[in-house]
Amino acid sequence: MPETIRIRLFGVFAGLFGMCGIGLAAAASHMDDQRLLGGAALMCLVHAPALLGLIAAGDRLRFATLPGLLVILGVLLFAGDLVKRHFTGSGLFPMSAPSGGMIMMAGWLVIGVGALLSQRPQS
Repeated sequence: MPETIRIRLFGVFAGLFGMCGIGLAAAASHMDDQRLLGGAALMCLVHAPALLGLIAAGDRLRFATLPGLLVILGVLLFAGDLVKRHFTGSGLFPMSAPSGGMIMMAGWLVIGVGALLSQRPQS
């Protein structure tokens, strides 16, 4: 994926996840049972800066594109399932939240492996 497309894609989703995370946290604060919306807010707010970090890392982190795509997909599935479950009583599809969680975990693993395999910056 070309660098400019990766930067724009990750930046757009970082902004969307940040905005949604704040909105979901605000909505959850007005409800008796905050578990679903609070969990969705947390996933959005944690991963928005992670995407910004992947933009900042650029070529210094090996495999920077793959973990970002995994994080985006994982958050969409996980948070999307929790939000849909809260408002409609049913999730996106069976096992969508756990699948999203596993995909996010894979993204973080790829970040770690990429950092381990990255070469030291030239001085």
